Amino acid sequence: MREAGVIRSQAVLIAIGIHTGGRRAVLATELAPRESETSWRDFLLKLKERGLHGGEFVVSDDHAGLKKATAEVLTESAWQRCYVHFLRNALDYLPRKADDDCLQELRWLYDRRDLTEAQRDLASWLTRWQTKYPKLTDWVEEHIGETLTFYRLPRAHHKHLKSTNMLERLNEEIKRRTRVVRIFPNTESCLRLIRALCVEPHEAWLEDNRYLNMDLLREQKKERLRQAA
Repeated sequence: MREAGVIRSQAVLIAIGIHTGGRRAVLATELAPRESETSWRDFLLKLKERGLHGGEFVVSDDHAGLKKATAEVLTESAWQRCYVHFLRNALDYLPRKADDDCLQELRWLYDRRDLTEAQRDLASWLTRWQTKYPKLTDWVEEHIGETLTFYRLPRAHHKHLKSTNMLERLNEEIKRRTRVVRIFPNTESCLRLIRALCVEPHEAWLEDNRYLNMDLLREQKKERLRQAA
């Protein structure tokens, strides 16, 4: 966008949530000079000031600033690193002509029934590939735990909450539309367009069938309390 004759880049910060009724909603859309720990902290604090509470689960990529801000502001929430981004990052630790089976087998870990199965197959995967790709297996062993948090949720929720795919579709539409404009005259005009693009899916989600059956989560929590008693 152009302000006072100077073209400045802006980061778009978006949060999508699933409320207790199981439907999705766009919670907030803001602009920031850059995507930093400070900008994400301010963004999350504004959400809490507007009434956000009781959040239990946060899914994002491995942005250091967002991760720290989430831990500081949403203290009651478990954090899930998007497994799709994780698998893309894994490519940095493989040679260009690596065996396709290596990452495919790693991807299958996210389709297991529970954490016990995933950890068992992870151990087998590490044993199989550690000699051929030690750089990758060392990195995976150190960081993969951040991508397995979703296994604490009801199984029916896994496919929806192990990645940021729900948000990525909206991000792609925003990128497509803002590229057409290219340069905005000011911050306000840019934010107006982005928020307008968020209104359509937001309203559709509120009228759509529920995205998740939250009764499953409530029953799971009750069962854990009974077992702990």
